[in-house]
Amino acid sequence: MTRSVQALAYSRPSALESARGGRLLGLETSGGLTPTGAEAHPRFFSGFLSSPRAAARGLLAVADVAGARYYQQVSRASLDPVVTGNGDRLRFESFSGCCGVYARLDVGRDGLDGAETGHGTTNVDVNNPLRAALSRMMGDDPLHLRVGPDELAVTTLDGAVVEKKVPLPDRWLRGFAEAQVVSAGFDLRAELTAAEAVRFLRSLPRGSGSSSRGAMWVVPAGRTLRPTTRPAPGAVCLPGPHRLVALQRVLRDATALRVYGPVADGAATASAWEVVLPGMRLTLTLSPDPARGFSGEGGVLEALATEEAAEDAELVSVLLAWEPRIDPVELAARAGLTVERVRAALIRLGTAGRVGYDIADAAYFHRELPYDADRAERHNPRLVAARALVSSGAVVLDGDPASVASGERRYQVREADGVLSCTCRWWADYRGKRGPCKHALAVRMARREAVVTVSGVR
Repeated sequence: MTRSVQALAYSRPSALESARGGRLLGLETSGGLTPTGAEAHPRFFSGFLSSPRAAARGLLAVADVAGARYYQQVSRASLDPVVTGNGDRLRFESFSGCCGVYARLDVGRDGLDGAETGHGTTNVDVNNPLRAALSRMMGDDPLHLRVGPDELAVTTLDGAVVEKKVPLPDRWLRGFAEAQVVSAGFDLRAELTAAEAVRFLRSLPRGSGSSSRGAMWVVPAGRTLRPTTRPAPGAVCLPGPHRLVALQRVLRDATALRVYGPVADGAATASAWEVVLPGMRLTLTLSPDPARGFSGEGGVLEALATEEAAEDAELVSVLLAWEPRIDPVELAARAGLTVERVRAALIRLGTAGRVGYDIADAAYFHRELPYDADRAERHNPRLVAARALVSSGAVVLDGDPASVASGERRYQVREADGVLSCTCRWWADYRGKRGPCKHALAVRMARREAVVTVSGVR
């Protein structure tokens, strides 16, 4: 497994302290991007939280996921949560060490007592003493939140005094991107009241034994969700229900539970579970199987396979301005591109950690995750293999089907309604549910290359 080390440097540990008229939650920041460029310790927010206990529990839930492995719990892995300021909200994101659970806490303007935020993205330190202090918060006494160094420290920082070095596998990076792409295809499937949400979530198994390890299905039944053994019409897949354990943190303050997913077709699928809190939302997105992280889903490969998407993404990225909601139609008009090309560019930007997807808003949002933007593409096995097939002349495009020589065999790749199918084992096993195979990708690349050559661009 290819991996690097992510170095995080903080000016001091984050802490929850007593302050005049209440408490102060100081979240220290590491390096990140802002509208003015890279900053060592960006400052995004200073103001009161309208629901202190809910915010504290939500932040703990995000930190829980960052430190968790829900499959083969051989060791803990924790990359501090990422925070993005989008002007009207703060978003705290994390991804599990097993690459199968994505968590995000969105604190909107109502949750921030009407205050504005700065713009940019960085990591925030969530250490064990802070976790313990947040866990002890029981009431709703005034809580002042500071994201970034205080005003005095901004001008007196002499350098980082807290350093963390965390292994960061390429699989983790690819999974973070795939979670955004997968969730973009979800629709709202069910909504439960607070009482029914609490009842349903507390009825789920919390352990990782056989009773909770596989896929479970639920169907809306009146005001609640009813478990079912098969994906009946309207059913939503709950793969590995024990992976929703982090939601237990916030049930006391929940006002609703919303469930998102694709149309059930008989196979286990990813799904998203959103707990609505006063002024904020906590969402967990689960991969289709606890043993299968998001990194192998392949949803971004089509967008990565063309040079056109790379050029479009470069243009679109210049036009992004930390928007909390990206409008593809408006962006297309500004970029002089079709909406379809803008959507492909946004998927590609997602692989670089430069956009995320908010299911509740049904829209992408701008953020800049603090890691190497090219690694998810550079080390994607299927993409690398497809490019090798094209460069070796293994693709023959004489009509439809095209053929691809791979190893000792030759595979046939057909296209129907814009979708490529293949005679290889990968296609037989997954039927496109985990993205295109390397042969289909190679054909897509070769056809694009042929069109560019004929048009005289080269």
